[in-house]
Amino acid sequence: MAKIPEDVIETVRTATNIADVVGQYVQLKKSGKNLFGLCPFHEERTPSFSVAEDKQIFHCFSCGRGGNVFKFLMELEHVNFPEAVVKVADFSHVDLASEYRQDANGPAVDSKTGQLIDLQEQAAKLYHHILVNTEMGESALTYLHDRGLTDATIETYQLGFAPAKRLLKPFFDGRDADYQLLRQSGLFIENADGELRDRFTERVMFPLRNASGHVAAFSGRLLQVTDGQPKYLNSPETALFNKSRLLFNFDLARPAIRQHGEVTLFEGYMDVISAAQAGVQNGIASMGTSLTTEQIYAIERTTDKLNVCYDGDEPGQRAIARALTLLGQHSHLQLSVIQLPEGQDPDEYRRANGDEAFRQMLQTAKETPIRFHLRYLRRNRALDTDSERLDYLQQIMPLLAQVKEPVELDLYLNQLASEFQLDKSALLAQLKQTQRTSAAEQERQRPAQTPTRQEQPVMVHQQQRPLNRLERAERGLLYRLLHDRNVWARVSAVPDFCFVHDDYQVIYTLAQGYFQTHQVYQSAQFTDFIQEDRLQQLVIDLETMNMTAAVTEREIDDYLAVIMTDAPVEEQLRQKKNQLAEASRLGNAEQQQQLVIEIVRLEQQRQANKQV
Repeated sequence: MAKIPEDVIETVRTATNIADVVGQYVQLKKSGKNLFGLCPFHEERTPSFSVAEDKQIFHCFSCGRGGNVFKFLMELEHVNFPEAVVKVADFSHVDLASEYRQDANGPAVDSKTGQLIDLQEQAAKLYHHILVNTEMGESALTYLHDRGLTDATIETYQLGFAPAKRLLKPFFDGRDADYQLLRQSGLFIENADGELRDRFTERVMFPLRNASGHVAAFSGRLLQVTDGQPKYLNSPETALFNKSRLLFNFDLARPAIRQHGEVTLFEGYMDVISAAQAGVQNGIASMGTSLTTEQIYAIERTTDKLNVCYDGDEPGQRAIARALTLLGQHSHLQLSVIQLPEGQDPDEYRRANGDEAFRQMLQTAKETPIRFHLRYLRRNRALDTDSERLDYLQQIMPLLAQVKEPVELDLYLNQLASEFQLDKSALLAQLKQTQRTSAAEQERQRPAQTPTRQEQPVMVHQQQRPLNRLERAERGLLYRLLHDRNVWARVSAVPDFCFVHDDYQVIYTLAQGYFQTHQVYQSAQFTDFIQEDRLQQLVIDLETMNMTAAVTEREIDDYLAVIMTDAPVEEQLRQKKNQLAEASRLGNAEQQQQLVIEIVRLEQQRQANKQV
């Protein structure tokens, strides 16, 4: 790929609002002049991720990540800088010359992660080719067509087929693929002698893509289900694939989720694909297992509303009940249940009734979680007996106690009173008693509860530490230097001025080069000019400081006074500590003793300066 010139990069940047790009991954809400949401880089329940549209930067006050729109995609999608520029250009409909796009749509293959993704995507292409272009794939293609899938849908999801004949290992051998990478890919089974053989055979293949749209794993469905083999077989967990985190179709569904403001959770891959073919593009599915807290968090970052649409049979209803319980405990999502006719799954309903009826059903068959539980708890009950009625009412009272809306609660109570020929006041009395019992139980258990474990960021880029007087002055002055050319001219005229700490001095020096070709300072642009991650992060930290719009001469005088006063002491301290380290290495006890005395004196002088 040819190096992208700075003017082209700047064209892409100026054509893009960072909030629009970030908004594809994070649900942002206005607070003051900035936008806030849940950080996409670590789990949190209180939004600490901020986007400043005026500066075109993002910053997380919890984990410390920050940067411009290109940095956001580099961090989130694990792509390099040129690839991020191409992705942003495509998002903003900026035309780029072909030499800047070469190999830009695939993962960066210079890292181990990139190489593993490349193996998965090559496998997906091979499986897809076998399905649509070979005799070996004809039976599988017929099966998919019989399931009502069109060729366009098969192409969109890159569905494939792994035949009985083992082809994948010879395919990669012909490309001199690294043996250790093949072992770690999850595509093969290794025997005791270290020989690798294809994991998937005689299965329709569903590529499982990560949130960035790259293939991370596969799920294979037996073409002909037989005893002794699982109907669906997933890749094992690898460096790329964690089934508790990945959501099927999340990458393709995200724009529609944004557009409609809600997501529909299906039970299986075919339900999602079938729904998409019917025009319902906001469908996702968990990985053939119960919903996890990691998946819930990914959904919460994207939308406030979730519809659960599982099968209408008994296992599907139990799965809905489990999902609602987990969602109620671990999310703030607005929940609805889409209730299918008994015994049908979404794909069967669409094929039996047509696309239009399917879309209509998704809108009209919604019910609240409480309504679902009221109906679910009735299953297999003989409510014509007093004991069954009493037991049923005892079970639903704790559910009704959770209803916050008075009108909704009144509706349920009226229906129960009518159905069971009860006095509504008696139901209200029973409900209040349940609420008091629940409150007392919570109060009783509170002292015995262990403290909630603090959620830890996945990766901390920056240790939050208190700044001393000198660093506060250096940061304040550096901010003013970058944002005000009058301050720049004044400080440049100070003889032999330099910052005490190296990072601030390096940024100051880089800024001198930046201003030779740029008349106006833009932090989002300057971070690309710097390139080094640590210094980029420091510039973002400067932008998040609470600085007044106006600058005064007194402010700059104070900054300079602190820096010029503390600088000689800091330099002497640095020299003495280096000398002490050398004396310790040589075992010179007398010199060590003298240097410790001098260091203590300089530390006392530094503390005295702080009191001034």
